Amino acid sequence: MLYSITLNPAVDRELTVPEIAFDEVLRASASRVDYGGKGFNVSRMWASLGAASVALGVAGGRSGQLLAEGLAGLDIETDFLWIPGETRTNVSIVAADHSHYIKVNEAGPAMDASAYQALLDKVMNLARTGDWWVLAGSLPPGAPVTAYADLIRIIQKAGGHAVLDASGQALALGCQAGPHLVKPNAVEAEALTGRPVETMDDAIAAAGQIRAWGVGAVVISMGAAGAVMATEADVWQASPPPIRERNPIGAGDSMVAGLVWRLAQGAPPEEALRWGVACGAATAATSGPAWGPLNRSPLWPPPSQCRLLENP
Repeated sequence: MLYSITLNPAVDRELTVPEIAFDEVLRASASRVDYGGKGFNVSRMWASLGAASVALGVAGGRSGQLLAEGLAGLDIETDFLWIPGETRTNVSIVAADHSHYIKVNEAGPAMDASAYQALLDKVMNLARTGDWWVLAGSLPPGAPVTAYADLIRIIQKAGGHAVLDASGQALALGCQAGPHLVKPNAVEAEALTGRPVETMDDAIAAAGQIRAWGVGAVVISMGAAGAVMATEADVWQASPPPIRERNPIGAGDSMVAGLVWRLAQGAPPEEALRWGVACGAATAATSGPAWGPLNRSPLWPPPSQCRLLENP
């Protein structure tokens, strides 16, 4: 089974304006509402790939109900932990020509100690051998910074595969718990390792440093340049197909989804990386994070390229 965990989900509202301008009243030419959070984005891509999953989340209030109903409408099974307060709303303002955007995220409702223990108990009851879990996004207010590390230990003790896509101290502590895979972007990898990550060679060095902390595999996404994947045996680079970028929001989540989807099917790392980069490109080429079955996209099958860089 594929699981995503979104501890701080959101209702995402996107407004399209003629152009981004400051200190002016902007009038939207279009608007849309999506069911957001990095883990939910992963489950949405899995649904587009035809894969069933369970989206776990921490939610509250009417906004939380909107998320649950919206994901159900996309045929995504949910299993929410309900807490007091109101699930946050995030607002994106996107230029009509997709040249610029502004995104503002609320903090989200607070999680107390009893709710956190209920979360750990829920995951402990669900975790099984061979399942794949994607833990993604920010932590809600009140959650301990060790949250991802705690969840990784529970999942992997049960024989599951934990995949972490986070940032800051939550990512650093999560790496120490020995997840199956972590997926920072270049900025997150630089903050994590203390070394610049501007080129593919930089990414290879950073991935090796992170792997030395006990992480099974490391994927560092480099935006339009693609991604690097370091495993115990090899280091691979994948480059995306040429696209017209429309909205990069959610592309990294789609990359994780495609990568994990193929790994869960037993694909070799380089094949999984190729699919991950292609899924990220497919999302970046759309105007929003939701679309129909991916096999109707001009990017199907994924034409991204993957090559072996090192064989330690």
